[in-house]
Amino acid sequence: MRIFTKEWFKAAGIRALRTFAQAAIAACGTSALLSDVNWLSVLSIAGLAALLSILTSLAGLPEVPVQNTVETDVTIYDKPPDEEE
Repeated sequence: MRIFTKEWFKAAGIRALRTFAQAAIAACGTSALLSDVNWLSVLSIAGLAALLSILTSLAGLPEVPVQNTVETDVTIYDKPPDEEE
């Protein structure tokens, strides 16, 4: 897998945005009324969750296909070639 490609940034950004939204909704749900929500706390929790999502994405994203970066030029023989005399 190659990181820091266009596909990786797109997939990691979408994951981070979804994680941000989920954490913000969960933090808002701890208050009885919408007017009781501590918005600074909600943004702090959601921002940290998004940052952790990005850091987790460094380990790999299933949405981004694995690219083989090493090209090999190996010939495999069933039996060794005959030596010339």
